[in-house]
Parts: sequence; C-alpha cells; structure tokens
Amino acid sequence: MKPACIPLLFCLVVVASACQNNDDTADAYGNFEAVETTVSAEATGTLQQFTVQEGESLKAGQTVGQIDTEQLKLRKAQLLASKKAVQSRTPNVAAQLSAFDNQVAVQQQQLKTLEREKQRTRNLIAAGAAPTKQLDDIQAQMDGINRQIALIRQQRVAQASALNTQRSGTSAEAAPLAEQVKQIDDQIAKSAVINPVGGTVTVKYAEPGEVVSYGKPLYNVAALDNIILRAYVAGDQLTNVKTGQRVTVFVDAPDDKLKPYEGTVTWVSSKAEFTPKIIQTKDERVNLVYAMKISVKNDGTLKIGMPGEVRFK
Repeated sequence: MKPACIPLLFCLVVVASACQNNDDTADAYGNFEAVETTVSAEATGTLQQFTVQEGESLKAGQTVGQIDTEQLKLRKAQLLASKKAVQSRTPNVAAQLSAFDNQVAVQQQQLKTLEREKQRTRNLIAAGAAPTKQLDDIQAQMDGINRQIALIRQQRVAQASALNTQRSGTSAEAAPLAEQVKQIDDQIAKSAVINPVGGTVTVKYAEPGEVVSYGKPLYNVAALDNIILRAYVAGDQLTNVKTGQRVTVFVDAPDDKLKPYEGTVTWVSSKAEFTPKIIQTKDERVNLVYAMKISVKNDGTLKIGMPGEVRFK
C-alpha cells in the first residue's frame, strides 16, 4: 500500500490531518493479528505421537498427540491391587449376623412348641389328668428360652457394632486409594494432547520422541476465521470512531489494486500512546495516537502480520 501522504510501507500509523482531505486516502493503517492460544503439555513423559504441522488447520477437540502413559498405568494397577486387598478384609456383616438371627428363629420355634404343650397341659390339669407341676416345668422352660433369646439379641447388637466398626475402617483405607485411582485416570486422560480451539497452527515447539514436562508449550494455534486489524488513530479522529462501527478495510491486491473487506470496530483504547517506534521519522514517532481493533471476516487470504488500511464510513 502507498498512502498518498504517508511515505511508509507496512506501518501502523494514522494518516495525517493534511491527508484527510483526499477521499482516496485511508483514515488509518495497521497490521493484522490474531488471538493465539499456546497449547502446553498437561503430563510428563515421552511425546510418543505428535502430528501437528505449522500452517495446519485444526478442529476444536481434535487429538493431535499422545504422551507416554506406561508408568501411570503401572501405578494405577498397583493402586487397584492395594484397594482389592483392603476390600478383602471388609467383613460381610449381613452373613455374619444371620447366624444370630437363625439362633433366635430356632428358639422362637421352640417357644411355639412349648406354648402348644402348655395349653394341652392346662386342659389335662382341668380334667384332673395331669399334675400342676408339669405346667410349672413347661413355664420354666419357656422363661429360659426367652432369656436365651434376649442374650442372643444382645450378642447380635455387640457383633454388629464390631463388624460395622471394622467395615468403616477398611472403607476409610480404601477411599484414598479410590481417589488416587481417579487422579491417575485424569492424568492418563490428560496425556492425550487435545487441540482446544479451532484454528491454524502458527508455531510448533516440540517434535515426536521428545521428553516433555507438565506445562511445556507444544504449539500455538490461532483462530483465523475472524482476524483482527490493529490500527491507530489520532485524537482528532476519535469523534469518527466508536465501538460497533462498520468500517471498510483494504489490503493490497495484484496490479496495485486494493481488495475491500467489511470490518467492525470491537475496541478503542481509552489511553493515548506514542506512535509505534517502527515509524521512521522522528516527527511521527512523537505523535500521540489511540489504538483500535477491527474484526474482519477472513476469506482465507488474510494472514497474521499483513498490512491493511481503514476507511471510516
């Protein structure tokens, strides 16, 4: 681009007020940029697979690599074995208490038999065919059985308490092991390198076979469907710019032509700053300007770092 009144190429600079009288002159200049996401390793180990290539388009959720999980799997197997050993010591409360219940049932059956015998004895005594002592003996047997049932039930309560305490202890031992297994599962899952956002790979930092550690950057990915033009305007132009405003963005095209794009102002800085130092003349470098961002729908031709110019509508 060759602005009529600005002798600079590929720069971020506001067109001087003397140029604003020319309808063919842009209101602002800038360069395209994109929000880049640095994707880092979430596990430590050998990068067994890594298919990312610079310039490649990736989808969100796409698996692009795998970090070795062998040690994690061995650790998980060890934890599962320990958990199984602890659980094997857990008592079967219901099975052990059923023996007391069976004893009570047997005693209660004997009570029913004695109750029937007691009634027959009463009938015999009433008929004068049996002594009273026989009824007393039956009642004594029934009293003994009732005491036995009460004792069994007390023993059952004590045993239940002991078994529940034992079960709680083994559960307390197994719980941390279960949580450690979950932690290992999470680490295994995070050993897969998953691309978080759709976009284009701009930089690649690692290669297959390298040993990576947690947090090591693997690559950068930028969403280029909508690209940002960062431009600068002078203070006297701020009245012509507002957030949400539609503007026209131009980029260089063959045969010294300009290709237009529709853009939307998404941000205007509230603070002034000096013109970027890449401006070559001293007078221009000391000018105070305001940065702004313009979102442009990318048709695939706009690239990071490409210069562009803006004309306000």
